[in-house]
Amino acid sequence: AIEFYTQAKAKGIKPLIGCELYLVETSRLEKNGRVADEGKTIFHLGLLAKNLTGYQNLLTLVSDAHLRGFYYKPRTDLETLSKYAGGLIGFTGCLASLVPQHLLHDRYEEARQACGRFVEIFGRENYFVEIQDHGIPEQIKIIPGLLKIAEEFNLKVICTNDVHYVRNTDAGPHDAMLCIQTGAKIEEEKRMRFTGQEFYLKSRDEMAKLFAEVPESVTNTQLVAEMCE
Repeated sequence: AIEFYTQAKAKGIKPLIGCELYLVETSRLEKNGRVADEGKTIFHLGLLAKNLTGYQNLLTLVSDAHLRGFYYKPRTDLETLSKYAGGLIGFTGCLASLVPQHLLHDRYEEARQACGRFVEIFGRENYFVEIQDHGIPEQIKIIPGLLKIAEEFNLKVICTNDVHYVRNTDAGPHDAMLCIQTGAKIEEEKRMRFTGQEFYLKSRDEMAKLFAEVPESVTNTQLVAEMCE
């Protein structure tokens, strides 16, 4: 990773090193029966390394999740996260993350409490409220709650877009590749699929237009990049 970073930097590219972890609210050491709906017990957590300390802590978290926290998935927990949060930047995350899941199920108070816990762990300057809009109704639903939480905790808001293919015209081939990967047929109704064609690498102008009601979210995304050494 360090060699890649050095080569990219020499070409005027600034890589941001991070990882999306699986987080449990209980203990990563607990191994109960598998739950079909992972959103109820396992949540996504996006992290970026702000500096070398953060990179080292990220390696520790990932290694621990695989070696000690693995149960169907490599998991970390809030206690371990607190121990190795130095130098890391955290986000409220995608729909599968803890705060969004509470908002999605109309549990605003629980979302507040979860956000407060993350602020304690990362520090207000290193924790960001993340909004997304891939044309998915559930994402639209939780944006007001996320903005309310951002205002209450005095957190900066960023906008992000999941990138699973480069151009919007790649959505069809990507869907075909998903079918190959999962052994499904394109015409099957009940199979893994991405809703819409919005999971591509959008330009700054496209993001600014999409989040015109929250213009600071675009500039704050740049701020996050600048925070990373």
